[in-house]
Amino acid sequence: MTPLLYPAIDLLEGRAVRLHKGERKTYKIYSHEPAAQARMFVEQGASVLHVVDLDAAFGGKRQLAAIGKIIEAAKPAMVQVGGGIRSVKTAEETLNLGAGRVILGTSAVEKPAFAGKLVSMFGADCVACGVDIKNGRAATKGWTEARGPGAGELAAELSAQGVRWMVVTAVSRDGTLEGFDLPLLREVTRAAPDTRLIASGGAGALSHLRVLAAAGIHSLAGAIAGTALYEGKFTVREGQAVLEGPC
Repeated sequence: MTPLLYPAIDLLEGRAVRLHKGERKTYKIYSHEPAAQARMFVEQGASVLHVVDLDAAFGGKRQLAAIGKIIEAAKPAMVQVGGGIRSVKTAEETLNLGAGRVILGTSAVEKPAFAGKLVSMFGADCVACGVDIKNGRAATKGWTEARGPGAGELAAELSAQGVRWMVVTAVSRDGTLEGFDLPLLREVTRAAPDTRLIASGGAGALSHLRVLAAAGIHSLAGAIAGTALYEGKFTVREGQAVLEGPC
């Protein structure tokens, strides 16, 4: 399994932004045209994209039109979408837009069986769950609360429900450019060894991707990068080449 680099597009009020440690007040705008940004990432070599509807994650209106434009602009890349997906209807709407995968956050933490239901309805490859850890607990409601179980417990519960994709984020590292939380990733891998893991939170340099790729995490399927790409720390092609390792 070759890990893929997932450039991140976080939507807030119609713009592509990045947050620092998930805090809304810290947002920094990187593009007023998210669909154009998606196309740019694909032209730079991305085969997958990671899109989060922050408005919906924080309890606001879903940005379906903007997400649809991103998916269209990103073709033929696969786009996975998260943020505020807390019902069968919203999951189905998102997949019908052309998303290749939906990502559950709060809904999966609060009701792991709901994740299992969506896996049964849409297939294991079309459903991922976020294991977003803040102060040692699973974070919910746009990462504003951290009252869920620990990473290993949550991962095991979701795996038992048939979930085979997990996006694992150390909230304290998100947007910091400080590197991935390898102990957290290993904890999830031990608890759910059959799960394909996408690492998130902290990608800031090629060296971070190199360390991740060499960490011996057998289930590593990808890594998300946002701020580092927007600020030119490395390119999509450079990041993908590092994840693929030496030829």
